Amino acid sequence: MKSRAAILFESGKPLEICSVDVQDPKAGEVRIEIKAAGVCHTDLSVMTGSIKAPIPAILGHEGAGVVIDVGPGVTAVKPGDHVIPLWRLSCGECEYCDDRRPALCGEGTEIRSTGRLLDGTSRFSIDGKEILHFAGVSSFSNYTVMPEGAVLKIPKELPFELAALMGCSVITGVGAVINAAKVKRGGTVAVFGAGGVGVNVVQGAAMSGAKTIIAVDRHSSRLDDALTFGATHVINASDTDPVAEIRKLTGGLGVDYAFEAIGLSATIQQAYNSLAKRGVAMTLGIAPATTEVTISPVGLVYEERVLTGSLYGSSAPKTDIPMMIDLYTNGSLKLDELLSRTYPIEEINEAYDAMQSGETLRSVIKF
Repeated sequence: MKSRAAILFESGKPLEICSVDVQDPKAGEVRIEIKAAGVCHTDLSVMTGSIKAPIPAILGHEGAGVVIDVGPGVTAVKPGDHVIPLWRLSCGECEYCDDRRPALCGEGTEIRSTGRLLDGTSRFSIDGKEILHFAGVSSFSNYTVMPEGAVLKIPKELPFELAALMGCSVITGVGAVINAAKVKRGGTVAVFGAGGVGVNVVQGAAMSGAKTIIAVDRHSSRLDDALTFGATHVINASDTDPVAEIRKLTGGLGVDYAFEAIGLSATIQQAYNSLAKRGVAMTLGIAPATTEVTISPVGLVYEERVLTGSLYGSSAPKTDIPMMIDLYTNGSLKLDELLSRTYPIEEINEAYDAMQSGETLRSVIKF
């Protein structure tokens, strides 16, 4: 089967649109026609080389589509089902899976590190030359093949362009608030980075009943977005010291929870420094492996501050995503406001330019 796909051949270069061959699914695998794919900063970090991944590869880890065929032994989904691909494959049996932390499961480690599926081979090629998978998803291809365990059936009523956002930005942001930090009603929250993940932290905090939600960003348009999602205050970090301003807004105390949704050393430090006593700073952004953060251990002891992280919203996607779809259906979760624009696959590099400039909050590639 032929498919249009956006491929990264070399770090630091734009994605190239190519025609690729997609093999039939093998045992335990599912072939999906991707209808919509989210434009996420993680893929950009791979494109620039700040996050290392095997290439040449078809990028994309957010998406939604339709099952077109399945390999032998597949029982979870069938042709015609609408699905979301999950970028962290899990076994369902280890201690992490049992503790509702399947993102920490080692089942998909080899897929992510090699760019090949569980049998050690790729389902993509061009003229017989192997093209690798990314995060086991590769949603920047009109057709992809994935392990059955990384595919989640969704209601057919949910539009593909909104469903695509559920697989990463929504569950990562909202999940970090409700699963990891467990923000308490009446708490005070700061969110560093008001992009696609950050505004979902904001709305997760609003849903949890936080009384003060402070969004920090350098783009005024994103701060406006944060207000839409429930922020009570915004700080433009391009002309204001955010830590000092957060202290001012909280009567000198600092915040109970500070979320960092960028993945930069400076903003991780700012999040930590904005904490009140017993406060929790949580980073969600994936920083380059060489990134180092300098903090004083005095605050860890004398003020009992905590610096930690959250992967994939510390969620169990197969139960949490359906729950969040229900929240959207009953009007409690904003999705329509998250989507700024849709692009054809041929304009994917323009979509990333718009994201970097702050012109868009979250964009989707539509096939």
